[in-house]
Amino acid sequence: MGRRNEQLRWQLAKGLIHALHLERLASRYSRTTVMAVFNLVNGSFSIALVSFVALVTQEAFIFPSLGATAFILFYVPMAQPASPRNTLCGHLIGALMGLLCLYIFGLQGQPSAFATGVDLSRVGAAALSLGLTSCLMVVFRVAHPPAGATALIVSLGLMPNPAQLPILMAGVALLLAHAFVMNRLAGIPYPVWGGGGVAPATEGSKVGV
Repeated sequence: MGRRNEQLRWQLAKGLIHALHLERLASRYSRTTVMAVFNLVNGSFSIALVSFVALVTQEAFIFPSLGATAFILFYVPMAQPASPRNTLCGHLIGALMGLLCLYIFGLQGQPSAFATGVDLSRVGAAALSLGLTSCLMVVFRVAHPPAGATALIVSLGLMPNPAQLPILMAGVALLLAHAFVMNRLAGIPYPVWGGGGVAPATEGSKVGV
């Protein structure tokens, strides 16, 4: 599976290099260098896109766990945790469990732990939110590791308002749309919803550099 993921990452980079007519430039450098630059550009662009929407709307479209999601979407695009189903459902579970634990421990409307420090109530909210998120992702088969961070972001008070939930999910959806377009342009059959594990690259979909 590791080798297949590596092939898919290289296919994604080659597909975009071909689309931008940069084959000659890329051929001067090693595969590692090309992949490093590709991840630099693609990771920066994906988060810049979501951040720009946040800037224009002045809403919280961007939040820390999106960085980890962006890495997964482009580093292992055909792995189950990178599928739209896992990504959306995972973050939704994390946010809901974070909100639930704020109410359980009486922390709704309180300043974040970063402003007031951590007390026993905050410890309980953080621990239970992550535990519930992990449990439910397994139960519903929607494992997405960055969602654990989303649970902590909410339970630690960084996004404590239920009205922020639609904005949070819209940020995830925007990142997924970018991943869908970039992967499909490179010839990678990134799923519309569910995923079926890592698929090997086919000869017809490979693009030479």
